[in-house]
Amino acid sequence: MSIRLKLLRKKLGISLEALAEKSGMTKSYLSKIERGLNTPSIAAALKLAKALNVKVEELFSEESARLDSYSLVRSDERQSLAANDQSLGYAVLAHQVGERSMLPFMIYPPADFIDKAFKEHTGEEFLFVHEGQVEVDFMNERVLLNRGDALHFNAQKPHRIRSVGEQQAQLLVVVHSAQE
Repeated sequence: MSIRLKLLRKKLGISLEALAEKSGMTKSYLSKIERGLNTPSIAAALKLAKALNVKVEELFSEESARLDSYSLVRSDERQSLAANDQSLGYAVLAHQVGERSMLPFMIYPPADFIDKAFKEHTGEEFLFVHEGQVEVDFMNERVLLNRGDALHFNAQKPHRIRSVGEQQAQLLVVVHSAQE
């Protein structure tokens, strides 16, 4: 994502300072993303996309897709976006989806709530537990999901997630951001 963010920002003629102000993120953090030293969370990517006035998929793909085309990502071709072993690891499950409003990810949550902050963003979120067991924390309620369980919610509801049990959890997450 680092190169794509910088290319989009420059193409749109937006300075790093202006993007920092529009997105509510620091210039230092954005610079680290652009240099590949930091990987933004899904929520941060959604904020960046909104600040740049582009669909979030354009931050991850090199070309925009034709609506009549399709995207196939083989399991061994997934683009990993994991920052490090202590943070939420995720991989984008689609290519060239710039004209679409859904963004699918495979997420590998940590065993602890490493990031104490809750995530919230516009649109909807759909989770499907592919492997393991997860706990979704909605601040005032925690939901335990087992393999095969699915959860759909308004993504503006503050949330965070962690893997529980012996096995590393794997989730299919689809984020839908409504057209504004």
